[in-house]
Amino acid sequence: MNPSRRLSQPLYESLPWLYVLGGLVALVASYFVAFLHVVSLVLGLGGLAAVIGGAVIWLRRRDSRQLRANYSDPDFLREKTED
Repeated sequence: MNPSRRLSQPLYESLPWLYVLGGLVALVASYFVAFLHVVSLVLGLGGLAAVIGGAVIWLRRRDSRQLRANYSDPDFLREKTED
């Protein structure tokens, strides 16, 4: 990837929260347009996918950062193998 096309750090860090917020908005919108059955279903499923996707991205980033921090500390691995 071209380094000049990367996202800024604050935007990159806020993406999971934006996905969750957008998903919640879509879920609420699907509730209010329930009389349009197909539109409501599409909004509801899209909103649910966005909420789950945002949560998954947030959890995977958290776990990756924790794992990277643990591997940069050599004593962490010795403590785990001695137990």
